[in-house]
Amino acid sequence: MASDFKIKKNFLITGPPGIGKTTVITKVVKTLESECGGFYTTEARIKGIRKGFKIITLDGMSGILADVSLTNTPKIGKYGVNLEDIERIAVASIEKAMITRKIVIIDEIGKMEILSPSFKRAVIAALDSSKLVLGTIAEKGDPFFNKIKERGDVEILVVSFNNRDDLPDFILQRLRKFLSANNQ
Repeated sequence: MASDFKIKKNFLITGPPGIGKTTVITKVVKTLESECGGFYTTEARIKGIRKGFKIITLDGMSGILADVSLTNTPKIGKYGVNLEDIERIAVASIEKAMITRKIVIIDEIGKMEILSPSFKRAVIAALDSSKLVLGTIAEKGDPFFNKIKERGDVEILVVSFNNRDDLPDFILQRLRKFLSANNQ
């Protein structure tokens, strides 16, 4: 008899801005570095003032996710979103990780990134793949987020001030358990 139950092999971290979602991801990546591919995002600051966000791949590429100085681009708040770098860098890193790594890192599935249809397709492809996915996802804001969170193969981990120091070890245990159970 077939079952609709899916093993949860996709781990997505959510929580309010600034709580430490990316910090959790980077701690996990430091431990499992050779197993991971994909990207993370960081703030771009000048003299302490946030001017935008950068995309940084785990294999050393970087680009602009969004910047206050970008014009003639889609806007999220005061930031112009750089769809070209999302597709050239973030999407490419997801696609490459699905081929060359055991764990696909996607930091983040957020309002800016999902302006790119290619990004949305790459996220779904990674979640549907046999690879583990570790990422961050916005708490709310778009039906695309809810659709992902409702998948049977996705475990949502809410980061808080109380658990953010312990969450990397918890995630590492889950990832290692899945890898060993699936001989990866």
